[in-house]
Amino acid sequence: MKLTRRVREILDGYEGETPGTKASLARMLMAGRLGGSGRLVILPVDQGFEHGPARSFAVNPPAYDPHYHYQLAIEAGLNAYAAPLGWLAAGSDTFAGAIPTILKMNSANSLSRQKEAADQAVTASVDDAKRLGCAAIGFTIYPASDVMYDQFEEIRDLAREAKAKGLAVVIWSYPRGGELSKEGELAVDIVAYAAHIAALLGANIIKVKLPSAHLENKDAKKVYEDKKIPIATLADRVKHIVQCCFNGKRLVVFSGGAAKGEDSVFDDARAIHAGGGSGSIIGRNCFQRPHDDALKLLDEVIKIYQGKNNA
Repeated sequence: MKLTRRVREILDGYEGETPGTKASLARMLMAGRLGGSGRLVILPVDQGFEHGPARSFAVNPPAYDPHYHYQLAIEAGLNAYAAPLGWLAAGSDTFAGAIPTILKMNSANSLSRQKEAADQAVTASVDDAKRLGCAAIGFTIYPASDVMYDQFEEIRDLAREAKAKGLAVVIWSYPRGGELSKEGELAVDIVAYAAHIAALLGANIIKVKLPSAHLENKDAKKVYEDKKIPIATLADRVKHIVQCCFNGKRLVVFSGGAAKGEDSVFDDARAIHAGGGSGSIIGRNCFQRPHDDALKLLDEVIKIYQGKNNA
């Protein structure tokens, strides 16, 4: 596999990583239609665990089948496909080597009563990821949760093992719990903090939600206003999140969030592209659409990251 100059530049920013981890990153960066560009579009399908099967798949019944998602990601030419253990294993033989995969190592569910102490259970192992031929492990942390320090220690140990075995580490960093308000979960200062924490924990790829212009923390708000940090547009806010991830030396992808109209998905992608983000990780906005509609949507998103259709 011959790496492009852009991919070599990205890998140069990951000093201290094992050759195996860099190879796994390269594997994802060189895959699919965006291969070699430094941009990523990833399909995550952990919503069955998080929200339940009917809420996730009844709108598009073929999506109850784990093979459906592998096929969708491959046909669309995506960089990677992420899912929990059982879901990923259910297609790992049929689609071995067809697309880089990410094993989601922990999960929550909507039956839990946890609020201030938002948490997830570790549901897989690094050995599972190796057995399934994955390029990376994925792990969610909830900065602000009353149990966030336990989560930090869990990913510390899992990341150490994963990197020693040649895997990359993707951290979903979602502020939640504690005294954080609902509006604060998407506040630009809080999302920036969460992204920076993920980088400090050793994430190779950081996944966060798109931030709003709201400023939650009063001390941070003073700094944002005093230093006139630009946050008026979504592209401004994306640029700031990227800056907070080691000044752009870490790959940062942004969640597609709840199902919404195509134009909103495209506008988000344009803002991510304009702000220098690494790409999108889109789940419900893909697999809850009929197959052909999902492929058309992903085709347009990829074209945006290729620098086309950005008007």
